[in-house]
Amino acid sequence: MNVGILKEIKAGENRVSMTPTGVRILKENGHRVLVERNAGQNSGFDDAEYVNAGAEVLDSPKDIYNSCDMVMHVKEPLPSEYPLIREGQIIFTFLHLAAEEKLTHILIKNRSISIAYETIQKPDGTLPLLTPMSEVAGRMSIQQAAKYLEMTHGGQGILLGGVPGVEPCTVLILGGGTVGTHAAKIACGLGAKVYLLDISLQRLRYLSDIMPKNCFLLMSDSVTIRKLIRAADVVVGAILIPGARPPKVLSREMLKTMKKGAVLLDVAIDQGGCFETSKPTTHADPIYSIDGILHYCVANMPGAVAKTSTFALTNATLPYAVEIANKGWQTAFKENSEIKLGANVVNGKITCKGVAEAFGLEFFPIDNLL
Repeated sequence: MNVGILKEIKAGENRVSMTPTGVRILKENGHRVLVERNAGQNSGFDDAEYVNAGAEVLDSPKDIYNSCDMVMHVKEPLPSEYPLIREGQIIFTFLHLAAEEKLTHILIKNRSISIAYETIQKPDGTLPLLTPMSEVAGRMSIQQAAKYLEMTHGGQGILLGGVPGVEPCTVLILGGGTVGTHAAKIACGLGAKVYLLDISLQRLRYLSDIMPKNCFLLMSDSVTIRKLIRAADVVVGAILIPGARPPKVLSREMLKTMKKGAVLLDVAIDQGGCFETSKPTTHADPIYSIDGILHYCVANMPGAVAKTSTFALTNATLPYAVEIANKGWQTAFKENSEIKLGANVVNGKITCKGVAEAFGLEFFPIDNLL
Protein backbone atom coordinates (compact mmCIF):
# COMPACT_ATOMS: atom_id res chain seq x y z
CA MET A 1 0.00 0.00 0.00
CA ASN A 2 1.12 3.58 -0.64
CA VAL A 3 0.95 5.48 2.65
CA GLY A 4 1.14 9.28 2.75
CA ILE A 5 2.33 11.44 5.65
CA LEU A 6 0.98 14.98 5.32
CA LYS A 7 2.32 18.24 6.71
CA GLU A 8 -0.09 19.72 9.25
CA ILE A 9 -1.70 23.01 8.23
CA LYS A 10 -4.03 23.71 11.17
CA ALA A 11 -3.03 26.91 12.99
CA GLY A 12 -0.41 26.24 15.65
CA GLU A 13 -0.18 22.53 14.83
CA ASN A 14 3.45 21.40 14.97
CA ARG A 15 3.02 17.64 15.26
CA VAL A 16 3.51 15.13 12.46
CA SER A 17 1.63 11.85 12.19
CA MET A 18 4.66 9.58 11.84
CA THR A 19 8.28 9.63 13.01
CA PRO A 20 11.10 8.35 10.77
CA THR A 21 11.17 5.20 12.91
CA GLY A 22 7.50 4.63 12.10
CA VAL A 23 8.27 5.08 8.41
CA ARG A 24 11.00 2.46 8.64
CA ILE A 25 8.60 -0.05 10.21
CA LEU A 26 6.00 0.56 7.48
CA LYS A 27 8.73 0.01 4.89
CA GLU A 28 9.78 -3.22 6.59
CA ASN A 29 6.19 -4.39 6.19
CA GLY A 30 6.46 -3.87 2.44
CA HIS A 31 4.73 -0.53 2.03
CA ARG A 32 5.74 2.56 0.09
CA VAL A 33 5.78 5.68 2.27
CA LEU A 34 5.53 9.17 0.82
CA VAL A 35 6.13 12.18 3.07
CA GLU A 36 5.23 15.77 2.26
CA ARG A 37 8.25 18.08 2.23
CA ASN A 38 9.03 19.57 5.66
CA ALA A 39 6.21 17.55 7.28
CA GLY A 40 8.35 16.74 10.32
CA GLN A 41 10.32 19.95 10.58
CA ASN A 42 8.42 21.43 13.52
CA SER A 43 8.68 18.15 15.43
CA GLY A 44 12.45 18.01 15.01
CA PHE A 45 12.66 15.66 11.98
CA ASP A 46 14.15 16.87 8.71
CA ASP A 47 13.44 15.39 5.30
CA ALA A 48 16.81 13.61 5.21
CA GLU A 49 15.81 11.50 8.23
CA TYR A 50 12.67 10.34 6.42
CA VAL A 51 14.65 9.55 3.27
CA ASN A 52 17.18 7.55 5.33
CA ALA A 53 14.23 5.62 6.80
CA GLY A 54 13.10 4.71 3.28
CA ALA A 55 10.49 7.36 2.52
CA GLU A 56 10.08 9.40 -0.65
CA VAL A 57 9.59 13.15 -0.21
CA LEU A 58 6.94 14.87 -2.33
CA ASP A 59 6.41 18.61 -2.69
CA SER A 60 2.72 19.18 -2.03
CA PRO A 61 -0.38 17.77 -0.34
CA LYS A 62 -1.87 17.29 -3.82
CA ASP A 63 1.02 14.99 -4.71
CA ILE A 64 0.45 12.99 -1.53
CA TYR A 65 -3.32 12.63 -2.02
CA ASN A 66 -2.89 11.72 -5.70
CA SER A 67 -0.28 9.04 -4.98
CA CYS A 68 -1.51 7.33 -1.81
CA ASP A 69 -4.08 4.70 -0.86
CA MET A 70 -4.00 5.84 2.78
CA VAL A 71 -3.14 9.33 4.01
CA MET A 72 -2.29 10.08 7.62
CA HIS A 73 -2.71 13.39 9.41
CA VAL A 74 -2.72 14.43 13.05
CA LYS A 75 -5.68 16.80 12.75
CA GLU A 76 -8.72 16.78 10.49
CA PRO A 77 -8.47 17.74 6.79
CA LEU A 78 -9.05 21.45 6.21
CA PRO A 79 -11.03 23.06 3.34
CA SER A 80 -8.01 23.33 1.03
CA GLU A 81 -7.75 19.53 1.16
CA TYR A 82 -11.42 18.69 0.58
CA PRO A 83 -11.13 18.53 -3.25
CA LEU A 84 -8.06 16.28 -2.98
CA ILE A 85 -9.74 13.39 -1.13
CA ARG A 86 -10.66 10.54 -3.48
CA GLU A 87 -13.35 7.88 -3.40
CA GLY A 88 -12.08 4.79 -1.62
CA GLN A 89 -9.08 6.60 -0.14
CA ILE A 90 -8.36 5.85 3.53
CA ILE A 91 -8.16 8.96 5.73
CA PHE A 92 -6.58 8.00 9.06
CA THR A 93 -6.38 10.85 11.59
CA PHE A 94 -8.14 12.62 14.45
CA LEU A 95 -11.45 13.67 12.86
CA HIS A 96 -13.73 14.82 15.73
CA LEU A 97 -16.62 14.88 13.25
CA ALA A 98 -19.32 15.55 15.85
CA ALA A 99 -17.95 19.11 15.90
CA GLU A 100 -17.30 19.27 12.13
CA GLU A 101 -20.58 19.22 10.18
CA LYS A 102 -19.13 20.55 6.91
CA LEU A 103 -16.29 18.02 6.90
CA THR A 104 -18.76 15.24 7.68
CA HIS A 105 -20.77 16.09 4.56
CA ILE A 106 -17.59 16.31 2.47
CA LEU A 107 -16.53 12.83 3.57
CA ILE A 108 -20.00 11.51 2.77
CA LYS A 109 -19.85 13.10 -0.68
CA ASN A 110 -16.39 11.89 -1.64
CA ARG A 111 -17.06 8.34 -0.39
CA SER A 112 -13.71 8.01 1.34
CA ILE A 113 -12.90 5.53 4.11
CA SER A 114 -12.58 7.81 7.12
CA ILE A 115 -11.07 6.19 10.21
CA ALA A 116 -10.85 8.36 13.32
CA TYR A 117 -8.09 7.93 15.86
CA GLU A 118 -10.40 9.06 18.65
CA THR A 119 -13.03 6.30 18.24
CA ILE A 120 -10.70 3.30 17.97
CA GLN A 121 -11.58 1.51 21.18
CA LYS A 122 -10.38 -1.52 23.10
CA PRO A 123 -12.81 -4.07 24.61
CA ASP A 124 -12.33 -2.51 28.06
CA GLY A 125 -13.54 0.85 26.72
CA THR A 126 -10.15 2.57 26.63
CA LEU A 127 -9.22 4.72 23.63
CA PRO A 128 -5.62 3.80 22.78
CA LEU A 129 -4.96 6.52 20.19
CA LEU A 130 -6.68 9.31 22.08
CA THR A 131 -5.12 8.39 25.43
CA PRO A 132 -1.56 9.70 24.86
CA MET A 133 -2.85 13.04 23.58
CA SER A 134 -5.30 13.23 26.48
CA GLU A 135 -2.39 12.66 28.85
CA VAL A 136 -0.55 15.58 27.24
CA ALA A 137 -3.63 17.85 27.19
CA GLY A 138 -4.51 17.08 30.81
CA ARG A 139 -1.04 17.97 32.03
CA MET A 140 -0.88 21.05 29.80
CA SER A 141 -4.22 22.32 31.07
CA ILE A 142 -2.76 22.98 34.51
CA GLN A 143 0.39 24.59 33.07
CA GLN A 144 -1.87 26.95 31.12
CA ALA A 145 -4.12 27.57 34.12
CA ALA A 146 -1.13 28.59 36.24
CA LYS A 147 -0.01 31.01 33.53
CA TYR A 148 -3.38 32.65 32.95
CA LEU A 149 -3.99 33.14 36.67
CA GLU A 150 -1.21 35.71 36.47
CA MET A 151 -2.34 39.34 36.35
CA THR A 152 -0.34 40.02 33.19
CA HIS A 153 -2.82 37.75 31.38
CA GLY A 154 -5.94 39.09 33.10
CA GLY A 155 -6.09 36.53 35.88
CA GLN A 156 -6.56 37.05 39.60
CA GLY A 157 -2.86 37.31 40.31
CA ILE A 158 -2.66 34.19 42.45
CA LEU A 159 -0.23 31.28 42.60
CA LEU A 160 -1.76 27.90 41.89
CA GLY A 161 -0.22 26.16 44.88
CA GLY A 162 -0.04 29.12 47.23
CA VAL A 163 2.86 29.44 49.67
CA PRO A 164 3.16 28.66 53.40
CA GLY A 165 0.58 30.77 55.21
CA VAL A 166 -1.38 31.57 52.03
CA GLU A 167 -4.29 29.48 50.78
CA PRO A 168 -3.74 27.61 47.46
CA CYS A 169 -6.04 27.80 44.46
CA THR A 170 -9.17 25.72 44.20
CA VAL A 171 -9.20 23.65 41.01
CA LEU A 172 -12.40 21.99 39.80
CA ILE A 173 -11.98 19.20 37.24
CA LEU A 174 -15.09 17.90 35.49
CA GLY A 175 -14.49 14.35 34.28
CA GLY A 176 -12.27 11.67 35.79
CA GLY A 177 -10.99 10.09 32.56
CA THR A 178 -7.47 10.38 31.19
CA VAL A 179 -7.51 14.18 30.80
CA GLY A 180 -9.04 14.78 34.21
CA THR A 181 -6.77 12.35 36.02
CA HIS A 182 -3.59 13.81 34.55
CA ALA A 183 -4.79 17.36 35.18
CA ALA A 184 -5.51 16.44 38.80
CA LYS A 185 -2.09 14.84 39.28
CA ILE A 186 -0.29 17.98 38.12
CA ALA A 187 -2.56 20.35 40.06
CA CYS A 188 -2.18 18.28 43.22
CA GLY A 189 1.57 18.09 42.73
CA LEU A 190 1.72 21.89 42.61
CA GLY A 191 -0.17 22.08 45.88
CA ALA A 192 -3.65 23.16 44.74
CA LYS A 193 -6.86 22.09 46.41
CA VAL A 194 -8.45 19.86 43.76
CA TYR A 195 -12.01 18.65 43.32
CA LEU A 196 -12.34 15.89 40.72
CA LEU A 197 -15.89 15.00 39.65
CA ASP A 198 -17.14 12.03 37.63
CA ILE A 199 -20.46 10.24 37.07
CA SER A 200 -18.96 6.75 37.57
CA LEU A 201 -18.79 5.53 41.14
CA GLN A 202 -16.50 2.70 40.03
CA ARG A 203 -14.08 5.24 38.53
CA LEU A 204 -14.16 7.34 41.69
CA ARG A 205 -13.37 4.27 43.80
CA TYR A 206 -10.36 3.55 41.61
CA LEU A 207 -9.16 7.16 41.75
CA SER A 208 -9.50 7.22 45.53
CA ASP A 209 -6.71 4.62 45.70
CA ILE A 210 -4.24 6.50 43.52
CA MET A 211 -4.82 10.22 44.04
CA PRO A 212 -3.12 12.27 46.80
CA LYS A 213 -4.89 13.63 49.85
CA ASN A 214 -5.43 17.10 48.38
CA CYS A 215 -7.65 15.60 45.65
CA PHE A 216 -11.29 15.37 46.72
CA LEU A 217 -13.41 12.97 44.68
CA LEU A 218 -17.11 13.67 44.29
CA MET A 219 -20.02 12.35 42.27
CA SER A 220 -20.81 14.79 39.50
CA ASP A 221 -24.25 16.42 39.35
CA SER A 222 -25.56 19.89 38.56
CA VAL A 223 -26.03 20.86 42.22
CA THR A 224 -22.45 19.96 43.14
CA ILE A 225 -21.06 21.76 40.08
CA ARG A 226 -23.06 24.92 40.85
CA LYS A 227 -21.75 24.90 44.40
CA LEU A 228 -18.10 24.31 43.56
CA ILE A 229 -17.72 26.76 40.69
CA ARG A 230 -18.38 29.65 43.09
CA ALA A 231 -15.18 28.77 44.95
CA ALA A 232 -13.16 27.64 41.92
CA ASP A 233 -10.18 29.60 40.65
CA VAL A 234 -9.69 27.11 37.80
CA VAL A 235 -12.20 24.85 36.06
CA VAL A 236 -11.02 22.14 33.65
CA GLY A 237 -13.64 20.62 31.32
CA ALA A 238 -12.53 17.04 30.69
CA ILE A 239 -15.75 15.32 29.62
CA LEU A 240 -15.62 12.77 26.81
CA ILE A 241 -18.27 10.72 25.06
CA PRO A 242 -16.39 8.82 22.31
CA GLY A 243 -17.35 10.13 18.88
CA ALA A 244 -20.14 12.36 20.20
CA ARG A 245 -20.62 15.90 21.47
CA PRO A 246 -20.19 16.27 25.24
CA PRO A 247 -23.00 17.77 27.34
CA LYS A 248 -22.80 21.46 28.28
CA VAL A 249 -22.23 21.20 32.02
CA LEU A 250 -21.50 24.86 32.68
CA SER A 251 -24.02 27.44 31.47
CA ARG A 252 -23.67 31.18 30.86
CA GLU A 253 -25.87 31.73 33.91
CA MET A 254 -23.49 29.69 36.09
CA LEU A 255 -20.54 31.67 34.73
CA LYS A 256 -21.90 34.81 36.39
CA THR A 257 -21.51 33.22 39.85
CA MET A 258 -17.76 32.66 39.44
CA LYS A 259 -14.87 34.75 40.74
CA LYS A 260 -13.68 37.44 38.34
CA GLY A 261 -10.37 36.42 36.86
CA ALA A 262 -11.04 32.70 37.23
CA VAL A 263 -9.82 30.50 34.36
CA LEU A 264 -11.88 27.98 32.37
CA LEU A 265 -10.05 25.42 30.24
CA ASP A 266 -12.27 23.42 27.89
CA VAL A 267 -10.22 20.39 26.88
CA ALA A 268 -13.36 18.91 25.28
CA ILE A 269 -13.41 21.68 22.66
CA ASP A 270 -12.28 19.29 19.88
CA GLN A 271 -15.64 17.55 20.21
CA GLY A 272 -17.64 20.77 20.56
CA GLY A 273 -16.85 21.75 24.14
CA CYS A 274 -18.56 21.18 27.49
CA PHE A 275 -19.11 24.84 28.48
CA GLU A 276 -21.93 26.86 26.92
CA THR A 277 -19.58 29.82 26.41
CA SER A 278 -16.78 27.84 24.74
CA LYS A 279 -15.55 28.52 21.21
CA PRO A 280 -12.38 27.16 19.60
CA THR A 281 -9.22 29.24 19.94
CA THR A 282 -5.66 28.86 18.68
CA HIS A 283 -2.20 28.82 20.21
CA ALA A 284 -1.59 32.25 18.68
CA ASP A 285 -4.74 33.70 20.28
CA PRO A 286 -5.64 31.24 23.05
CA ILE A 287 -7.90 33.14 25.46
CA TYR A 288 -10.92 35.39 25.60
CA SER A 289 -13.00 36.80 28.46
CA ILE A 290 -16.73 36.56 29.12
CA ASP A 291 -18.19 38.13 32.27
CA GLY A 292 -14.64 38.55 33.58
CA ILE A 293 -13.89 34.81 33.28
CA LEU A 294 -10.92 33.80 31.12
CA HIS A 295 -11.62 31.01 28.62
CA TYR A 296 -8.83 28.83 27.19
CA CYS A 297 -10.26 26.66 24.39
CA VAL A 298 -7.34 25.69 22.14
CA ALA A 299 -8.48 22.85 19.91
CA ASN A 300 -5.07 21.23 19.44
CA MET A 301 -3.31 21.68 22.76
CA PRO A 302 -0.64 18.95 22.25
CA GLY A 303 0.56 20.76 19.11
CA ALA A 304 2.42 23.19 21.38
CA VAL A 305 4.66 20.39 22.67
CA ALA A 306 5.12 18.70 19.31
CA LYS A 307 8.24 16.70 20.05
CA THR A 308 6.72 14.93 23.05
CA SER A 309 3.35 14.56 21.32
CA THR A 310 4.67 13.19 18.02
CA PHE A 311 6.61 10.40 19.70
CA ALA A 312 3.65 9.56 21.96
CA LEU A 313 1.20 9.57 19.04
CA THR A 314 3.35 7.42 16.76
CA ASN A 315 3.84 4.88 19.54
CA ALA A 316 0.06 4.49 19.67
CA THR A 317 -0.98 4.79 16.01
CA LEU A 318 1.76 2.78 14.31
CA PRO A 319 0.48 -0.75 15.09
CA TYR A 320 -2.96 0.16 13.74
CA ALA A 321 -1.55 1.88 10.65
CA VAL A 322 0.57 -1.19 9.89
CA GLU A 323 -2.42 -3.50 10.28
CA ILE A 324 -4.65 -1.39 8.01
CA ALA A 325 -1.87 -1.17 5.41
CA ASN A 326 -1.11 -4.90 5.61
CA LYS A 327 -4.70 -6.12 5.39
CA GLY A 328 -6.64 -3.33 3.69
CA TRP A 329 -9.48 -1.60 5.51
CA GLN A 330 -12.15 -4.25 4.96
CA THR A 331 -10.13 -7.15 6.34
CA ALA A 332 -8.76 -4.97 9.13
CA PHE A 333 -12.34 -4.07 10.16
CA LYS A 334 -13.43 -7.72 10.03
CA GLU A 335 -10.49 -9.05 12.03
CA ASN A 336 -9.92 -6.22 14.52
CA SER A 337 -12.93 -4.89 16.42
CA GLU A 338 -10.86 -1.97 17.74
CA ILE A 339 -10.11 -0.66 14.25
CA LYS A 340 -13.72 -1.27 13.18
CA LEU A 341 -14.90 1.14 15.87
CA GLY A 342 -12.68 3.76 14.25
CA ALA A 343 -14.89 3.77 11.14
CA ASN A 344 -16.71 7.11 11.02
CA VAL A 345 -17.72 7.56 7.36
CA VAL A 346 -17.41 4.68 4.90
CA ASN A 347 -18.45 4.76 1.25
CA GLY A 348 -20.73 7.72 1.81
CA LYS A 349 -22.41 6.30 4.95
CA ILE A 350 -22.01 7.51 8.55
CA THR A 351 -20.88 4.54 10.61
CA CYS A 352 -20.34 6.32 13.94
CA LYS A 353 -23.56 6.71 15.89
CA GLY A 354 -22.40 9.80 17.79
CA VAL A 355 -21.66 11.65 14.54
CA ALA A 356 -25.02 10.71 13.02
CA GLU A 357 -26.87 11.89 16.13
CA ALA A 358 -24.94 15.17 16.24
CA PHE A 359 -26.39 16.23 12.87
CA GLY A 360 -29.64 14.23 12.67
CA LEU A 361 -28.31 12.03 9.86
CA GLU A 362 -28.87 8.35 9.18
CA PHE A 363 -26.57 5.89 10.95
CA PHE A 364 -25.36 2.75 9.17
CA PRO A 365 -23.78 -0.04 11.27
CA ILE A 366 -20.38 -0.79 9.75
CA ASP A 367 -21.07 -4.54 9.74
CA ASN A 368 -23.79 -3.92 7.14
CA LEU A 369 -21.21 -2.44 4.77
CA LEU A 370 -18.60 -5.18 4.99
